[in-house]
Amino acid sequence: MARQSDGEERPGINTSGTAYPPEGPATAPSASPAGQPPAPPPTPHAPPPRPGLSYSAPAPIAVIPPAPGTIRHGRTLWLASFLAGLAVLVGSFLTRDGHLERLRGVVEQMAPGGDAEAVTTATGIVFWGSGGALLLAILLEAAMLGVVLGRQGWARWALIPLLAGHALVMIVAVAFLVPDGDGGSYVLLLWGAELLLALAGLVMFFLPSANAWLKSSRAG
Repeated sequence: MARQSDGEERPGINTSGTAYPPEGPATAPSASPAGQPPAPPPTPHAPPPRPGLSYSAPAPIAVIPPAPGTIRHGRTLWLASFLAGLAVLVGSFLTRDGHLERLRGVVEQMAPGGDAEAVTTATGIVFWGSGGALLLAILLEAAMLGVVLGRQGWARWALIPLLAGHALVMIVAVAFLVPDGDGGSYVLLLWGAELLLALAGLVMFFLPSANAWLKSSRAG
């Protein structure tokens, strides 16, 4: 309290001009009990960790367009061609004794006066070699057909020399695998059907719809 000159007590005024009651300036009550330190201020919860940044976009899923009718028909023609060629090989294997006996006479005419053992060996080489060459041609064409169906356009061009080589092997094997009589007619018929079916299937792969389907793999 400040005493005035007249002896009356009046409320004091601090230096900033604010009046306070006689009891003195008010103090803020302590929230903590006596004898204990004040509670620390509450800390805010830490935010959850942010996910890491991904700098690589996921690879797009390639959509393979369905094969057009020309590709499907070409595949069917090639498969029918393989069946015709395999039918000749299976028939030749089942009748191999007759083929070997006939080939023995052919070899003896080509090399008269030869040793019997040598003639037998040459006969087996000619028979099995002709059949193996035809089977190898079919397997190579089947492998290249699988590459074409995998949308590799260059493989259809590779089928052209393979088919030409197959035809040459057939011409050579006519003298060794074509029996006399009706059996020989069936073999020639199956071989002719094999070549025609394969040629038709090859043409199918060069039609516009097949060409567009094969080229779409490079565009994708």
